[in-house]
Amino acid sequence: MGLPNKLWHVTPINREYRVCDTYPSDLFVPKSVTLPVIVGSSKFRSRGRFPTLSYYCKENHATICRSSQPLSGFSARCLEDEQMLQAIMKSNPGSRFMYVVDTRPKLNAMANRAAGKGYENEDNYCNIKFQFIGIENIHVMRNSQQKLKEVSALRSPTMGEFLLGLENSDWLRHIKSIMEAGTFISKAVAEEGVSVLVHCSDGWDRTAQVCSVASVLLDPYYRTIKGLMVLIEKDWVSFGHKFSHRYGHLDGEAKEVSPVIDQFLECIWQLMDQFPCSFEYNEKFLISIHNHVHSCHYGNFVCNSQKERKDLCVKGKTHSIWPHFWENKMDFMNPLFKPDQGLLRPSTAPFCFKYWKRLYNRFDRELHPRQSELDCLMIVKEETQQLEEELALFEQKLAVLDKERAKTLYMQKGVLDSKQTLWSLPLDASLANTPQDYIGDFIGAAPNVFTLQQREPESAELQLFGDKPKCSDADNSDQESGVADFSSHSSGEESLPSEDSVKDPDSDETGPNRA
Repeated sequence: MGLPNKLWHVTPINREYRVCDTYPSDLFVPKSVTLPVIVGSSKFRSRGRFPTLSYYCKENHATICRSSQPLSGFSARCLEDEQMLQAIMKSNPGSRFMYVVDTRPKLNAMANRAAGKGYENEDNYCNIKFQFIGIENIHVMRNSQQKLKEVSALRSPTMGEFLLGLENSDWLRHIKSIMEAGTFISKAVAEEGVSVLVHCSDGWDRTAQVCSVASVLLDPYYRTIKGLMVLIEKDWVSFGHKFSHRYGHLDGEAKEVSPVIDQFLECIWQLMDQFPCSFEYNEKFLISIHNHVHSCHYGNFVCNSQKERKDLCVKGKTHSIWPHFWENKMDFMNPLFKPDQGLLRPSTAPFCFKYWKRLYNRFDRELHPRQSELDCLMIVKEETQQLEEELALFEQKLAVLDKERAKTLYMQKGVLDSKQTLWSLPLDASLANTPQDYIGDFIGAAPNVFTLQQREPESAELQLFGDKPKCSDADNSDQESGVADFSSHSSGEESLPSEDSVKDPDSDETGPNRA
């Protein structure tokens, strides 16, 4: 997030968990806040959970902070807590006010006033706008999920039975309320540039849900595999979500059990259904996280706070789930993913929310087993990648062959050019009909190619027109001198032989035909 910076820094006040034992040791607060202000605000908040940073927007300096409810009762106030909220508002120079979002129904918050708790009074806090969201408490959520499980366990239900059971569970209505809260906060930060303080009763259930959903909508980083692991580790594990109590890991009270992180994972799944190309991870990744929240195979989801894990040496005695997920991340990849989609603006209309059958009916034996669409896409993607690798290999081989072919052609061209140089020396066209000059040029131009001896003009004339001299003989001096026998010619004139006279010396024609 680009922190620390000139507006926010890490406070060492909770390094020994003395101010708040359910908070992490490292907390970000505005630089203008002093330690007495932090301590005073902590005493005025339930469980000592004072306002601290959860998400920072680098573009406009707007923030999402989280805390628990104030101990305001009907009229109590705290100057340090008011100064804390004022410092958070001023740490965003582009805004003149901030939102305070209470995720509870208004009736529940008003009922808590009788117990000395409640919510912020706008008359006491300068430049804040208060907003109720209306997410039900853990007990309502537990009963809702139990009804949903009964619907999913029905054997061959009719359409009316299934729809009536789903409606009576109110499960999708609760998912819708969490989504609306996250959408409101994300729009306030990204579009209005206004900082937001979020709280519920104790700040570790509904607050974690809403802050996490808003972060996913705001930041593409949290839509990646690594980003979601960081988000869960930050807003759920470190900020003290009560995993052991909410998921019945230890023998405890059944009324503490509630599907809080299950609802967060389902909100992400609903977003993935609306924005299938915006998430790097797939449905299998969410279901795997859901499984290991309940399995206790890894230490991340054991205990109720960071301090408790440290006291029990959980880090040294157990393994972390995140390296396991990271090593097998190819199983969790979404083949449709396109990064950097920016702010997500989901629709919260009732028809946009669906029943998550792959989670609630995955063990149904009557459900026909079939390969999911994402599995088919992953197979196609792997085959495409293999073909692309083969294509790249063949292109490399072709490039090598092209180089070798070009080298061969270049060498052949060099040989041809040298031969053409020898055969295409310039001749004088005006003397081209003179046999002596014709032969002389060849003799002078390429003595290494032609080893012709100097002959008399007559022999040269015969050589030009193709009359071959007879084989040399020791008894024939005329043939040794290269002079042809013209005794058979009827005319003594010295002239070029006619077309009829140029015959094959081995021909049987004699007499007048030869003449």
